[in-house]
Amino acid sequence: MGFDNLMLKLDESVTGLFGQWNIYSSVIVTLFAGLLTYQLATRTDPDTHPFLLARQAQASPVRNEGESPVYRSQASPHGMPLNAGLNVKDPGASKWAKGRDGDLRDIWRQAVAGVQDDGPNKGATGRLLTVLGTENVTEHRLDDVTRQINLIGQHILDQGGNRVAIYLPNSVELVVTLFACAFYNLTAVILPFNQSDEAVISMLRRSAADTVVTAPGSFPFDHVVKSYPALRQLIWVVDEGSKHMDWNEVPQGTGSSVNVSTWQDIVSDYPVDAGKELPSMEGQKEPRDVTIFWQSRPGTTEEMVRFTSANLIAGVSAQVFAIPTSQRIGPSDLFLPADSLANTHTLVLTLAALYSNASVAFNSVGSEADDLAIATRGITPTILVATPAALLKTHQEMGNTVASSFVARNIHWLQTRTLTQGVMPAASFLTSYYDRFRPAIGTKPGKLRLIFTAERVGADTARLSSQILSDLRVYTGARVIYALTAAKVAGAVAQTGFYDYRIFDDQVSHFGAPVTSAEVLLRDTSAQKNGDGDSRGEIIVRGPSVAGNEAALGVEGVVRDDNTLAYV
Repeated sequence: MGFDNLMLKLDESVTGLFGQWNIYSSVIVTLFAGLLTYQLATRTDPDTHPFLLARQAQASPVRNEGESPVYRSQASPHGMPLNAGLNVKDPGASKWAKGRDGDLRDIWRQAVAGVQDDGPNKGATGRLLTVLGTENVTEHRLDDVTRQINLIGQHILDQGGNRVAIYLPNSVELVVTLFACAFYNLTAVILPFNQSDEAVISMLRRSAADTVVTAPGSFPFDHVVKSYPALRQLIWVVDEGSKHMDWNEVPQGTGSSVNVSTWQDIVSDYPVDAGKELPSMEGQKEPRDVTIFWQSRPGTTEEMVRFTSANLIAGVSAQVFAIPTSQRIGPSDLFLPADSLANTHTLVLTLAALYSNASVAFNSVGSEADDLAIATRGITPTILVATPAALLKTHQEMGNTVASSFVARNIHWLQTRTLTQGVMPAASFLTSYYDRFRPAIGTKPGKLRLIFTAERVGADTARLSSQILSDLRVYTGARVIYALTAAKVAGAVAQTGFYDYRIFDDQVSHFGAPVTSAEVLLRDTSAQKNGDGDSRGEIIVRGPSVAGNEAALGVEGVVRDDNTLAYV
């Protein structure tokens, strides 16, 4: 009888439930089932384990008085050497043998040789492109570039050149001259472009340059030969429309003995087959230093820094290995430096792209425009180096556009929510509506996958918050890496993790953990004191990517609970 009563009550309950069923009940159940189905169908594991974001750097077990512990990347733990090289394997060497650290010459050799690892891309090489206007994109064959490296380097050497100042916008010729100096034992001096006459002369004097490679219309030749008698050689990089003019004459009345020639004449005067083979590495000295002028703001040149080839290689190595293996730069990428190559952060990333056999595009006006639409016109980059100012402009324009659409605002909220859960939003039918609002970056929006940008210590560069970085990831569909850079550091001091999409209530985003080629500590100042469990003070960086192996940055920082570096 007990079982019969139980079944009777169950029958009455079910009958009562469905007896009260109405249209509102149907709507509620449908919405609940739809929400549950959506959550199960769209559930995705985070791109990286949350524990890796909760402790991004490793602190040394002890610290000195007045200093914080020394912080290193988890990929370069204490007790192991910092990342100093590219592990270059010479032909015929055992695959198990330790490779060389390498130097600048190995970067170009790798770019020409192509991918060496076994796999579908073995032997693949990148391309070098020059973007002129919106439609004119010129491709440079790697063999032709090798020939230019040899002929320009040999010409400068034959004319008695020793210290070569490169005063050019972002261009293939700038990179060629840098490699020519590396292969022919010359000192390269990279000058920030588009400077005043007085600034150019001052930089030439400070660097003691005897040779200049530059473009007509930007270099004050008459003024320089009168004010800087140490100049002995000048090479004009002439564009197609000006080749018919005579650029080899020295202005009368200057009393100068400067040897003037053009890039095109040097290359064309040699036989076609000359210079196609790179100089042998045997018996060659390590390339000379590369001199960079640090600018905290346009029109100023506060510091001249000499980087050894080893410094630059360590910086390149750190950037190559900072990206997870599955996402590394490769032959399928088109890399665009939309910031000046006179900035070591941009230069190191460009060298890393060449070493990774990615295609590299140069836009001479792109580095001077705080507009990504102008910087990327005519091409479709997958990886971009942009200034914070350009990203802020994009963020402001996109914010105004999205705010005007109710649907776009809600899709943006959903994608931001997905990011905060540790997942990069994927393309879907729902988000396809959002595509029409995306910024015009490149000829095919949506191909961009990675953006590098950097805060320059002591500069007036725009600063980015974690909320702005999150918005930019949604707007562009690309991951954004935000770095801290300094005058004496090749590449970055520290940079945000590839999979770090978190949002904090901050005015300036944190800068992630130190890169694998550097370690960071904080030293007491009058206002900031270190203590057990509290690291704050002046930022000190050490390592193989630092000129002189150690540098005080002159700004105060703090290490947060997740062991990321930030401004105080």
